[in-house]
Parts: sequence; C-alpha cells; structure tokens
Amino acid sequence: MNSRKLLKIINKTTVVAALCLSLSACSKSGAEGRTAAESETEEESLLSIQQDTEEETKPVIRMEADGDILPILGDVTTAEDNSVLAPAYLKAGDKHQVVKILQEQLMAYGYMDNDEATTYYGNATAESVKRFQRQQKMTQDGICGIETWDKLFAADVPYYKVSNGDDGDDILRIQQRLYELGYLSADSVTGHFGDTTETAVKKMQERNSIAVDGTVGKESINLLYSDEVKANVIGLGEQSEMVKTYQQRLIALGYLRGTEADGNFGGATERAVREFQSRNDQIVDGYLGPGTIQALQSSNAKPFGLRVGDSSASVTTAQKRLAHYGYLPSRLVTGYYGSATEAAVKQFQKYNNLTQDGTVGTQTMAKLEASNSKKKPASAPSVTGNNSASSSGNAGSGSNKGSVSVGSGGATVSGSAGNLIGIASSKLGCPYVWGSKGPNSFDCSGFVYWCLNQAGVGQSYLTSSGWRNPGRYQRISNFDSIQAGDIVVVHGHVGIAAGGGTVIDASSSNGRVVHRSLSNWWRNNFIVAWRIFA
Repeated sequence: MNSRKLLKIINKTTVVAALCLSLSACSKSGAEGRTAAESETEEESLLSIQQDTEEETKPVIRMEADGDILPILGDVTTAEDNSVLAPAYLKAGDKHQVVKILQEQLMAYGYMDNDEATTYYGNATAESVKRFQRQQKMTQDGICGIETWDKLFAADVPYYKVSNGDDGDDILRIQQRLYELGYLSADSVTGHFGDTTETAVKKMQERNSIAVDGTVGKESINLLYSDEVKANVIGLGEQSEMVKTYQQRLIALGYLRGTEADGNFGGATERAVREFQSRNDQIVDGYLGPGTIQALQSSNAKPFGLRVGDSSASVTTAQKRLAHYGYLPSRLVTGYYGSATEAAVKQFQKYNNLTQDGTVGTQTMAKLEASNSKKKPASAPSVTGNNSASSSGNAGSGSNKGSVSVGSGGATVSGSAGNLIGIASSKLGCPYVWGSKGPNSFDCSGFVYWCLNQAGVGQSYLTSSGWRNPGRYQRISNFDSIQAGDIVVVHGHVGIAAGGGTVIDASSSNGRVVHRSLSNWWRNNFIVAWRIFA
C-alpha cells in the first residue's frame, strides 16, 4: 500500500494506524518471498520499505523493545499512536484505533449504517465489509485485509449499490419495500436480486423520474423511503370502485368519518389510510399498497383509536369533549395526546361503562360526542400537569410505572418516559443486526419501534430516514432541549434519550444495544427529536 495515498485520505489522528496496517502486511509479504539465503535483517527490511515510500528524509527506527514502532512523521505521531501495531487483517472481535477509520469510510459510502465510529470490529462491521466485498466481486469473508483496505480507500471507491446477481439481507429489505410500493410481487421477495427485481427497480426509477439503470444505489435508496416516492398502487387523486370498496372498510373500522364512500381518493381518504397504517404496523405512506390492502382485509385489522403520542385535529376534538364533561382542564386541550389526556380518557371510560384502555376508539369517541354522557363526579381525582410524564392520575399502559435510574451520569426518570427507558435498558447488550426488529436483536430503527410498542405507544416501523417526519409527536428542534424519553434523530441513525445527557440505541459500530453519552457526534449530526410524553 502506498503510504502517501493514505496520507491524502485519512486525517492527522489516523495516519499512524493506517501505516501500521501497511507496514505489517508489507513485512509479511516480503518474508514469504525470500529464501533463507536471501533473507535480510529486520533493520534492512525496514530500510527497504522506507525507500519504497520515497520518504528519504525520514530516519529509520528499529522495531525494538526500547525503540519506536514507526518512523517519526513530523508532528503527526505521538507515543500513544506508536504504542500498538495494527494487525494486517482486521476481523470480527478485533479492537484497534484503525477500526474507527474503517467504519467511518464504510458509513461514508453507504455500506454501514451511520453511527459514532468505535475501535471495535464487531459482526455489524464484518457484514458491512462483506457488502463492500460483494460489490467489488471479492471473496465475501468479512475480513478487512490489505486488498480490501486498498480498494475501500482508493480514490475511485464506489458508493454502495446492489444489482442483478446480488444476494443478501439488504436485498430482502429493498425487495420488501418494492413490494409495499406495488412494484414487486410477494413471491419475488427472496433476498436474490434477479431479472424480476431489476425490472421492478427500473419501473420504480422511471415512474419517479430518476436515472433508469436497474440498480439500487444512493439515489434509489434515498427515494424508496422518502415521502416523495411515487408508488405503483392506488393513491391520492384516483377514482374507482376499488377505492370505494376500501373506503367502506375504512369507515367500518372508524378511520374515515363524516363522509360516505364515493370512490374518490381525496385528502380525507389519504389521512384515513395513514392513520390505519400507523395503527396496523405498516409503512406510513398514504398509499393503498399490497401490504396495506392485505392488512385492511384481515379480520385482525385494528380499528381506529387515538393514543399516547398522537397529534391531530381528532385529538383536539376528543380533548374538547373531555373538558366539556369535566375530565380534562381546558388548558390541556393542546391537540397532543399525552399522559394527562390518557388519564382523563380512562376516567371517562370508567364512569361511562367503557373498557378502560386509555385510547379513544370508535365507541369512546361516539360516547364523547353524545349529549348524555356522564360528567366526572366531584369525588374523582383531578387530572393535573401538562400532558407530561409527571401528570397525576391512572395513566394506563406504559404510564406511571414507577421510576428507572439511567446510570451514574444520568438521572432517575419516572412515569411514561421512565417506563420506556426501563424497557430500552432491559435490552442492553443485545446484538445489532441490520433490519432486525427484536425481540433479541435490533437495528437502530427496529430498536425504537420495539421499545415504543412495548411501552404502549402504537408506532409503525419507520427507518431512520422515516423518523425525520413520522407524522405525529411534538417536534424538538433544539439539541439542548432533549429530555428523557425523546426519540433522537441524527443523520442515518435514531435512539432513545435516557436523561442526563445520555442515549440508549442499537449501535452498528458497537455491534450491540448500548447506553452512552449524547456526544458531540450526536450534536453535530442532529436533525430533530420527537417528544412522545409531552
């Protein structure tokens, strides 16, 4: 490996680690190529390497117990830099400073989920290396040797892309999304990128006016999970008997109210579809795609229900009726469904002979809108607070379940936020697996999805990109305003704020679920946070 080339692509703090990898491999290669008679002394070998790099002004330092590992390169090395020689082959289980350089490069070119780089070469890093090796038509062993390193740090290193002939779990995820958007049939979701998948990709690219090449690279990946993607399914503006059929089902489930099924896919129908998707574990895109249609037709389809975390005009309507009957102070009519609203709903349900689940379904909404519902008795406890985790009253599932300590650097968090953090903490150490949604392995978005649903917050699965605009929850735009229980969204990653300036997340670079500091990396990559327990 050419040391000068490395100096151009890695920063000052990583120069020595990369050179160590190069020198170690060069020494091994040189030793294998010599006979015993031709062998040189260790000092002569180092001199030969020194001359090959044309650094003629640098002194040669012997690799002795009392000497330095590498030649001193001006002011770019320190004793700490020279303390550990990088291995010639990086593999799962290794720990070394040079792994950070590797991870940062894998993330920069789309082979690894974005994260704060570490010195640990875990299984997630190995799988990312395999994806790069696959694209380079190399042996997919997940080991970063000299050849893999050289190709990954070449001037013309390609961005992540999959194409005809590729196999892998990442292919399966892409195919599943193509299926949801109506471009691919269910029996083609196999994990193998064949002719059928290539045709589907080309159709998606053509319909969305991007380069039509049948491969899935940066532009196509970003499009697949964006709000702007055009599906090959029933959507806004369409008019048909089929639309009418699904409108009737949405009405029956309570999502489409105050209107008749007319076959016109307008704004009200799109909002109803989105609410249904959110409640029924579908990608929330507003389209009647194959997955959504299948869920609508299922006898297990979940009916309409407002719940913790919702923010909409429907929530405002419910809150006004709760205030009318004395269950909720007027100052808490905010349009946001927090713990105080949940507590008020449970009280209303209790005194009106309804199931006390804390959600506003079709029966509860009908009772709220009736003129003869029972008002809150004077003896019943009042709901106080501001729809936050500290609100009093019986707040239902996922609320007021005691408190949880979030470590020596954090604080003790009570209520709904504390319950969520407790659930997240119970999974510390579980392995990171790309695309996994639990219960014993996760990727970052799968971890947030699983924890929220365990905490009683019905949330459909969203990728880290989808968390940029989940369609509900209170938006927190200031990094310094993040509170325990908030969902923290950064470029390509998402986690759960645990209080005290910490976060719990499924980390690709650590290879597991971790509890760590909301460091400058999180601050510098911050996009938004979402407050569920406001």
